[in-house]
Amino acid sequence: MALSDADVQKQIKHMMAFIEQEANEKAEEIDAKAEEEFNLEKGRLVQHQRLKIMEYYERKEKQVELQKNIQSSNMLNQARLKALKFREDYVRDVLDEARRRLGQITKDVDSYKEVMKKLMVQGLLQLLENNVVIRIREKDQSVVNDILSAVTEEYKRISGKDVNLKVDSDTFLSAETCGGIDLLAQKGKIKINNTLESRLELIASQLVPEIRIALFGRNPNRKFND
Repeated sequence: MALSDADVQKQIKHMMAFIEQEANEKAEEIDAKAEEEFNLEKGRLVQHQRLKIMEYYERKEKQVELQKNIQSSNMLNQARLKALKFREDYVRDVLDEARRRLGQITKDVDSYKEVMKKLMVQGLLQLLENNVVIRIREKDQSVVNDILSAVTEEYKRISGKDVNLKVDSDTFLSAETCGGIDLLAQKGKIKINNTLESRLELIASQLVPEIRIALFGRNPNRKFND
């Protein structure tokens, strides 16, 4: 039985409706999948950017912490250096005051003669030379002349040797020198500096650690005192 035009049109419409429904369902499925993929990609991108931001601020925080530590260390070192400089300046002031007081020794002639005698004998025992030139301050000539014989006797008693002493009458120690002598042998090739200042420097180099402890106490962090 042949279909009428109306039946054909009806079937065509039915097929078109079915195709349209299938297309709509497929479109909805595609939209849903696209939405899902979009959300996943968006979440991935957001998470990625969040991690980048977190890493950026972590680096910044570490940099700030590092700069703070460096600054703190620098300030601490500067404070330590200032404290050390203050201590060294104070110790130096103590030594300078000791130098100024050296001049007091020469005012007591008898005591100064005894000091000069010991300085000369000590220098001679270091040289152990037969001929020695003594260089002194110009104003100490009378003091030295008074003790020359006693010095040679003391030297011979200790060393068993004779020595010919000559006072340099052409060249003198600086007038600013507190006192003491220079001893020269072998035409000036050998020299012993036994001025009061040189003796003070020698003693100071040995006693500075003890002076520091006396003035500021022992440093608990210092392993060695020199």
